[in-house]
Amino acid sequence: MSSRKFLTTVRRKRGKDKKSKEGVFVVERRKHPRISVELPFEYSGADSKEIHGGVSANASEGGLLVYLPEAIEIGAALKIEILFVKGPELNTMKGIAKVVWSDLAAKESWRENRYGLQFQSFQEGDLDKLKILLKEVGRTHERLG
Repeated sequence: MSSRKFLTTVRRKRGKDKKSKEGVFVVERRKHPRISVELPFEYSGADSKEIHGGVSANASEGGLLVYLPEAIEIGAALKIEILFVKGPELNTMKGIAKVVWSDLAAKESWRENRYGLQFQSFQEGDLDKLKILLKEVGRTHERLG
C-alpha cells in the first residue's frame, strides 16, 4: 500500500430514474497523519562527519517532509538531529532516516531540494518525544483553525 495521498473518482447511484453523480475526493492512506510544523534539524550522511542544516515542512511518526540545500540520492541513509523548544529549554531528537522520494525542482529558485524522509530508528526515548511534540502541535493547530 502506498504511503501517499491519491485521488479517487466515485459514482453514487441515486435511484432508478436519477442519474449517478461523479465526484473526486482525497483519501489519506498514510499510516501516520502529517502535522504541519517547521522544525530545524541537522543531518549528515551515515558515513560522513560533515553536518548540514535543513528545515522540515511537516512531520509524522513515520517521517518528515524536508527542504535541504543539496541533492541527495533516494535510498541514502541520513543521521538526523531534530531541534525543538519545549518550555525554556532547547531539546533534540536523534535518529536515522532514509530518503524515500525527492522533488529536486520544488524550490529551485531558492536552491532548496524537497525530500521525503522515512524514520528508520531513534535514540532511546526520542520517538516518544516526537509523539508528544506532534500531539501538542496538532492540538495547537486545531485551536487556531
